[in-house]
Amino acid sequence: MAKVKKGKVFLVGSGPGDPGLLTLKAKECIEKADVVIYDYLANVVFLDYAKKDAERIYVGKEGGRHTLGQNEINRLIVEKAREDLRVVRLKGGDPFIFGRGGEEAEELVDNNIPFEIVPGVTAATAVPTYAGIPLTHREHTASVAFVTGHEDPTKEESKVHWDRIATGIGTLVFFMGMKNLQNIVDNLVSHGRDPRTPVALIQWGTRTDQRVVTGTLTDIVPKVREAKLGPPAIIVVGEVVRLRQKLNWYESKPLFGKRVVVTRSRGQASAFAEMLIDRGATTIEFPTIDVVPPAT
Repeated sequence: MAKVKKGKVFLVGSGPGDPGLLTLKAKECIEKADVVIYDYLANVVFLDYAKKDAERIYVGKEGGRHTLGQNEINRLIVEKAREDLRVVRLKGGDPFIFGRGGEEAEELVDNNIPFEIVPGVTAATAVPTYAGIPLTHREHTASVAFVTGHEDPTKEESKVHWDRIATGIGTLVFFMGMKNLQNIVDNLVSHGRDPRTPVALIQWGTRTDQRVVTGTLTDIVPKVREAKLGPPAIIVVGEVVRLRQKLNWYESKPLFGKRVVVTRSRGQASAFAEMLIDRGATTIEFPTIDVVPPAT
């Protein structure tokens, strides 16, 4: 009787960073995985859900420093699946929204590897929400578009139709656009967008170290430079950014921006840390005591 192969790949979206935004389906996939191949933007706390003997492989791409190129990542995923392993490819946000999940899925099809796609909460919507910015609002906009801020440099011409999106879309959300911020601003203004249009840049959105800089197309570049904001960041352009001042719920938490070292015993630390995180704090678990039965 032929052995039934179990090699299979799950392209899993882990959400934008807040551990609470990981889906139940994603958690289940991680728990059953033999191998977890994870990205820079995937929160490493999710690796704790994996089995103790599961292999963990980091393939992050950070600011031009690539652990592996995309073709090498594709080959790695295929190789692990061919070893009869259950592979989770853990990606930040959603695999099919500027996550290159489509490219990896095509590679699996070409190599006859069975796979499933597990959608994740995309940063496009979650990050502005945690900054108090609704992407749609009846009084401000009737349309929204997600745009890459970092196209493939080998392209002969841009596939971003600046002449159409500059004035044809109410709210624009740019991914991976930090290094091209000046270019994005210049293209929007030169194609008709009002220079007074509000803009927000949100770094590490949904996490407790979230940072936000707001301005207009006229002054956002120097403001971002002064704040020393860096990637990863989402850029939101549109009148809805004006609502941030009124709807900024996340950064209004009482401990937001505070770092707290939790020195409780390991068994007690996590529950206490969760209480602090719920109030906006960043926690560092550093147990300094241990509770044990008495010798007699």
